[in-house]
This record gives sequence, C-alpha cells and structure tokens, in this order.
Amino acid sequence: MFEEHFVCTFDLLQSISSPDTAHRSLKDDILAFNGDVRVSSKCRLLRNGKKVDFSNLGLGPRQIFDLNRLFLHTERSLQDHSIENCFEDAFFKTNFWLMWSTMFSFQPWHSAIEMRRYLKRFIHLLPGVERIEGILRTRYNQYDSIIAPIQQWLAGHGVHFETQAQVTDVEIVEAGQSRRVSKLFFEDNRIISVARSDRVYLTLGSMTDASTLGSNTSPPRRNDTEGGAWQLWRRLAARYSGFGNPERFCGAAEKTSWVSFTVTLDKPDFFRFIERFTGNVTGTGGLVTFADSGWLMSIVMFHQPHFRDQDPGSYVFWGYGLRSDRTGDFVKKPLEDCTGNEIIDELAGQLRLGEVERAWFRRAKVIPCRMPYITSQFMPRRFGDRPRVRPSGAENFAVMGQYCEMPRDAVFTVEYSVRSAMAAVHETTGLRGPPPAVARTDRDPVVLARAARKLLGV
Repeated sequence: MFEEHFVCTFDLLQSISSPDTAHRSLKDDILAFNGDVRVSSKCRLLRNGKKVDFSNLGLGPRQIFDLNRLFLHTERSLQDHSIENCFEDAFFKTNFWLMWSTMFSFQPWHSAIEMRRYLKRFIHLLPGVERIEGILRTRYNQYDSIIAPIQQWLAGHGVHFETQAQVTDVEIVEAGQSRRVSKLFFEDNRIISVARSDRVYLTLGSMTDASTLGSNTSPPRRNDTEGGAWQLWRRLAARYSGFGNPERFCGAAEKTSWVSFTVTLDKPDFFRFIERFTGNVTGTGGLVTFADSGWLMSIVMFHQPHFRDQDPGSYVFWGYGLRSDRTGDFVKKPLEDCTGNEIIDELAGQLRLGEVERAWFRRAKVIPCRMPYITSQFMPRRFGDRPRVRPSGAENFAVMGQYCEMPRDAVFTVEYSVRSAMAAVHETTGLRGPPPAVARTDRDPVVLARAARKLLGV
C-alpha cells in the first residue's frame, strides 16, 4: 500500500527511472498511473453473498470513546497491552473493525501501541476508509514496479548482488564504549573480514521467513522453523546489548500467520462477473471482504496485467484469509490446511456461484502461500524490544527493516523499510541528511474534524 505521505519512499523512487516510460521516474509513473486508474471501492464488505451498506462504521458511543482514549494514550502506558485490552467485545463486531483489520491485518491480540500508531499515522484516510480512497497502487505488482527497477539501477552503478549467501553470525569487537563489526560468517563456512571503513547493514527478523507454497491439489506444508534472519537476530541479541528482544515477535506462529492465495485464470469471465457484482471496473476497487466468512476471506481484483511478463489472455487476482486457523463455511477445514481447489470452492460458496459459474475456475491455477510470521511485527512489545537503527556505540553498522524502532511511523509498510534504511545510512556515513519527518496529519485540525465526523456518522 502507498499513500501520499510516504515521503521517504517517494524520495527514493524519484531518483529511479521507470522502465516503462522514457524520462519518467518511478514516482512519477506511480502518480500518473493513479491519475488514470482512480480507486473508489463500491463493494468493501459482503454478507450472505450480498453487498453490505458499509457507509456506516457501526460505532456506538462506547466504541468511539475507547478509540479516542487509545488515541490519547502514551506509548509508554500501552507497553505489553493488546488491542483487545483496550476495547469491549462489541468493538470487534463493527464495520469499522472489519474494514480496518482486514486492510492492515490487525488481530485483537496484536499490539495496542501499533494500533495507536496506525490511527495517528493514517487518520487522514479515515473519511474514505470504506472506499479505500487515498491508497495508491503501482502499475504492476510491487516487485516488477519497484524492486526490479531499483535492482537494475543499482547493478548499473556497480553494485554486486550475491544471493543464496546466508549470514549465520556477526562478530562485533567492543572497545570501551565503541563497537564495530569485524567479521561476517556464512552458511558455506566462508568468513569475510570487515574493515573499519566498511559499513554493515543488518536486517533482523523476517516477516516472510518459513513461507511455504501449495498448489491446486496440495496445501502449503507446515514449516514454522525459524530461518536465518531470526536465528541471526537471536544470536546477536544473546551476546550483545542493544539488539532488542526477538522472542517478542517470533515465538507464537499461531498468532502471527495467515494464508494468501494467487489465482490465475485463462478467461475473463470471473473478472467480468466481479465488475458487475461490485460496480467497480477491474483495478478501481480494492479489498472485498466476506464479513461472515469463517476465514475472514478477502480478495482483490488487480489492474491487469498484474505481472510485467504476464501471458496475454491471462487474468490474476489475489486473496487472503486473516483467520486461516478457523474452519471455512463451505469447506469444513482451516484455510491453512486447504488446497488451491478447496480455496476456490470456498470462494464460490461465499459468492453463491452456481455450477455454470464454477466452471470459470476449471483451469484455474491456484497457489496458496502460508506465512507463519507475516504479522509478527504487530505482537505486543515493550520499549527496547525493537533495537535502535544505530545501536549504542556502533561505529560501522546499523539495523534496518520492520523490527527496528522508528518513532511514530507504522510497520508493515514499504515506507518503514525505506525510512529505516535512510536513517541507517545517515547515522553511519553522514553522506545524506536524516530522513524526512513523519507527516503529522494527526495534528491538523481539519483532518481531525473530518475524522470525528466519520466516526460519528454525521
């Protein structure tokens, strides 16, 4: 997801040329695409196979009071608190929670600190939350639209990429109050010496670690074993101060996992049906959530083609189940145990499709993906559980990614990753200034007034 206040991301993308249009940056390409394909969902929630009037957020006086109370709390007072500690059960049955949680992937047991940050960080989007207005899209999937062009640009400037090279340990030499990385140890038994003039940037933990894929006929296998990113963080945290507490985030896969699925079709029939059903031309809607689904299933019909090298005549959409552990309504098993064909059966049931319509999926290719740590960054935490970008005394190294501490910004966004990388480069080299400040729309009286009217339904 993008929105206009992703200042660090747009700063980066402004310097990278678009592979699609000469003399246009990636930033300009994203803005131009969103000018051509404007998003305003006409079908955000479904119940019993029918569109729901989702203009009413369903919040009563108590729920509004609790939201305001959370907004006004300090982060220090919310340490170790979960979202469900801050709200009564009725809150989790409102349209607001259904749309908010499926949009951002929050669960009731996730961190109240992170919920508060999201409320403050994205309060300017609240008036259009049910229409998903203000969210920007990329022309293709984000790998093709962002990662591949950046990698190509870097390679053109002499950067050497070495993949399949897992760092298993890092030696840090301490001298008084100073610390520096002196060696990197690799899985293939290589050891690389690090000079004082070198810089090392560590990504600790991984949201997509241990992900597994299924197929039409097989579910994703269960593999919650922590991979190299978590193992490295554990080793560093056990030996050196200032590296946070990985246990807070990676110790409960049953609370941090969900299953997504990608469906490729060879005919447009289903896409045309969804266009008629929702009232949105493909690419102009957003998440469509089945509110009474046991899996809390959502789907998104992307602008086509979704992949740069997508076969002509093929159509790709994506979906996920926020509660992959629960039993489906039409397929009586948890989503995480389902094959691709079973996921299609559940989707067809939720849409109340007949046998003729189900034939649209006869040659569908469905790839389920189970991600055991996909919301691990949301788990309740205390100050110090996430390391600072530059741990105390660090001379030639820094930490970046979704598990370091970036005040005020919201994790599970590309902006958080870019901001932490900018901060890491600034802290260790001084070659550029600090990242731009997080936009404080939560201090704008006009934004606050609009948000209040939305919450109150006036």
